[in-house]
Amino acid sequence: MAEEKKSLNFIEQLIEEDLRKDFKREELQFRFPPEPNGYLHIGHAKSICLNFGLGLKYDAPVNLRFDDTNPIKEEQEYVDAIKEDVKWLGFEWSKECYASDYFQQLYNWSVEMIRNGDAYVDSQPSAAIAEQKGTPTTPGKNSPYRDRSIEENLELFRKMKDGETTEGAHVLRAKIDMASKNMLMRDPIMYRSLHKKHHRTGSDWMIYPLYDWAHGQSDYIEGVTHSFCTLEFVMHRELYEWFLEKVYEAGRVKPKQREFARLNLSYTIMSKRKLAELVNKKIVSSWDDPRMPTISGLRRRGYTPASIRKFAETIGVAKRENVIDVSLLEFFIREDLNKTAPRVMAVLDPVKLVITNYPEGEEEWLQAENNPEDESAGSREIPFSRELYIEKEDFKEEANRKFFRLTLGKEVRLKNAFIIKGESVVKNADGEITEIHCTYDPKSRSGSGTEESMRKVKGTLHWVSAKHAIEAEVRLYDRLFNVEAPDADKEKDYMEFLNPDSLNVVTGYLEPGLKEAKPLDLFQFQRLGYFNVDKDSNPDHLIFNRTVGLRDSWGSKNK
Repeated sequence: MAEEKKSLNFIEQLIEEDLRKDFKREELQFRFPPEPNGYLHIGHAKSICLNFGLGLKYDAPVNLRFDDTNPIKEEQEYVDAIKEDVKWLGFEWSKECYASDYFQQLYNWSVEMIRNGDAYVDSQPSAAIAEQKGTPTTPGKNSPYRDRSIEENLELFRKMKDGETTEGAHVLRAKIDMASKNMLMRDPIMYRSLHKKHHRTGSDWMIYPLYDWAHGQSDYIEGVTHSFCTLEFVMHRELYEWFLEKVYEAGRVKPKQREFARLNLSYTIMSKRKLAELVNKKIVSSWDDPRMPTISGLRRRGYTPASIRKFAETIGVAKRENVIDVSLLEFFIREDLNKTAPRVMAVLDPVKLVITNYPEGEEEWLQAENNPEDESAGSREIPFSRELYIEKEDFKEEANRKFFRLTLGKEVRLKNAFIIKGESVVKNADGEITEIHCTYDPKSRSGSGTEESMRKVKGTLHWVSAKHAIEAEVRLYDRLFNVEAPDADKEKDYMEFLNPDSLNVVTGYLEPGLKEAKPLDLFQFQRLGYFNVDKDSNPDHLIFNRTVGLRDSWGSKNK
């Protein structure tokens, strides 16, 4: 039977149409153009997967271009983090480019536009310029400086570039149409003067181009055929094309801007400004705090490149805004880790279990399967002894028939070990259980093949040997916000919806083999969830982060 052909998304349909009319396949070129003013988040991951995915599909180059035109907010730290994120997701760029590489060319083109009567220097305060823009229903008013002479404009623009004018005293504006229905076409600002040091060009420039002027011309310089951006730039497309017409030379590739819906994720904020605020106000520890939706935060929490790429592929690209449930992202990391993560045992809320008929001072090593989903994963040995730790919630003195864990007078199986029966408890002065005493059936060892080992009991518990257990700091991460749309309420600050239980830190007791675990190693703590080793972990102080639970507890709560 022939393989079913995968349908094209609307972006791919646009490209196919352009190949039939405007472009040659060998001309195709794409780009991913982040501004280095913060760390990338899961929304950027969607764009990365889109652009680099198109590069793979059409065997076309994809540039990584930094739109670094604002020295006030941009830093080398962000450049380095972005490069690491793109590589970690599994993509390689054709060229590493910077808008700052084109500052001289952009300036030269601006001079030509002044000479051709398409740009002028405006010396009004920003408030006056904004007021003259008009409204969507009323036309704007021309600046009193709109008809300055070409010579005066050229001289002022040169002085702006050389820092001979006061910062903010002048701007360069395109001369288009102050009555345009598209307010972005009402003489938009192309340059502003900023006497700030740039992270790459230093103090060479005292003026910096605005996004609308720099972005499309950078696409043109690089030979990009398709410039994909999110829907908020739909109204910018007319200006994008107007600017290109001013510099276009016949025979060269003219880029096309097209828009798609950005990723909106429930229980998450995607504003880089607000994410920076969380960092600056110490609500989270850093940009890569595992509660952050940044790519570095997801990596530190234990998400895998494969899970994020699969998520991006599944949600696809759309023409309309919608909200994706974060549980879908969590589904894909569970699906990936279920296949790949080794199973281990850890107890996070311990109570001591004493097997009274097990010989004192003795121990034995039992075989445990590493991953039932992967036969090649093999097995490991785990120690067993008279005293163990189990989870407190796995025992009740008295329980109904639907409680399938340990209780007095009933049997359960210890995972990879023996069948035990609850006999009695020891309590402290406050009535809290400090020890559970039980007996075990020595002939019931898992995998031994004995008749006793074949007995069916309804409950299976995870455990660790108290004598051999290693301690670790375990960080139980949850969603950072406790409402689906934390920044949608116009009457409340989004920080009012912070989840007070987004991080709980406990001491866990782990099987001893985890002593050798390295940062970013991934595991399933059986019956508890998926965890990874934090980057700050070391052999003397192990730290594990909860990536995600075994199932969607939030979905259950909402139902």
